[in-house]
Amino acid sequence: MNDREKVIVRTSILGIVVNALLAGFKAAVGIAAHSIAIVLDAVNNLSDALSSIITIIGTRYAMKPADRKHPLGHGRAEYLSAMSIAVLVLYAGLTSLVESIQRILHPVTPDYQTLTLTVVAVAVATKLLLGTFVKRTGEHVHSDSLVASGTDAFFDAVISVATLIAAGVYLIWHLSVEAYLGTAISIYIIRSGIELLKDTLSRILGERVDSDLTQAIKHTIAETDSEIIGVYDLILHNYGPDQLLGSVHIELPDTTTIDRLDDLTREVGKRVYEEHGVILEVVGVYSYNTSDDEAIELRMEVTRLVMAHEYVLQMHGFYADIRDRHMSFDVIIDFAAPDRHAVYNEILQEVRAAWPDYQIQVTLDLDISD
Repeated sequence: MNDREKVIVRTSILGIVVNALLAGFKAAVGIAAHSIAIVLDAVNNLSDALSSIITIIGTRYAMKPADRKHPLGHGRAEYLSAMSIAVLVLYAGLTSLVESIQRILHPVTPDYQTLTLTVVAVAVATKLLLGTFVKRTGEHVHSDSLVASGTDAFFDAVISVATLIAAGVYLIWHLSVEAYLGTAISIYIIRSGIELLKDTLSRILGERVDSDLTQAIKHTIAETDSEIIGVYDLILHNYGPDQLLGSVHIELPDTTTIDRLDDLTREVGKRVYEEHGVILEVVGVYSYNTSDDEAIELRMEVTRLVMAHEYVLQMHGFYADIRDRHMSFDVIIDFAAPDRHAVYNEILQEVRAAWPDYQIQVTLDLDISD
């Protein structure tokens, strides 16, 4: 078990223990005071412990070593556990909403007793501390499950705060607003549950990698050796929190020897892993014309033509074979373009029209990383 897994499991166990103690405390008070509301709240605490159990199970499964069926490991299981907790938050919000609406339709005269309010106050303080700690820990170790679990605890505290506010309003002004406050808070919890669910599903589908990380990796690669002219096509695949595998293209002079190329690609992979913890499975190469003045001039002319088009973000990987009359390059077109393929076809036609005696290969690249 690594340090990250230990932190997640230890924090989750804390959540289970705190919720179990709260459940026992509330159950004892509820039974002694003959309060079904407090007893039901005790049951709710036991269900809250379920989110911590889900977090532990998901984390342990995610840390299983790679096998033949899952050669890249099981890290994405953490996203599934986070999604399960998001569903629990959503369910809690819907349940609270239904109960609040029923109280609006069928009002009940509230009976706020000192003992009941004391129990609620203790629960609020405990849940706020627990929720804040668990969520911050989750953000620190990049655990969506812990973040979702901490959010769940925080929302429980918010609901209880609403009860205390409603009690104060009733005791001072004799107005019963608990059901209305409960409705408003329930809608907020439902919205937050949906957002948690959307965020987790987005990670499972595959999100754009953080701009700071991709730019830092490209900077590391560019600084590896002065022969590296450009860094392009950085693609990173997420196989769980802090588990990134990827590929990249580096642009090198056309005079680079094969043994030098081998040294460079190995050094690039080594430095990126040491500095960023990212495994580069493939380091591809673009060859850069350096010895043919006609090819260099051609590159500048094509670049001017291509970059004049709206929505073109970048052109790279240009190489021209003057003797065989062949040129190739990649172009990145903004996702904001109404029709990316239309822009691509327009560029291809213009380049072919300008240089009809050349065989032209243009690759439409994706705007994958910054």
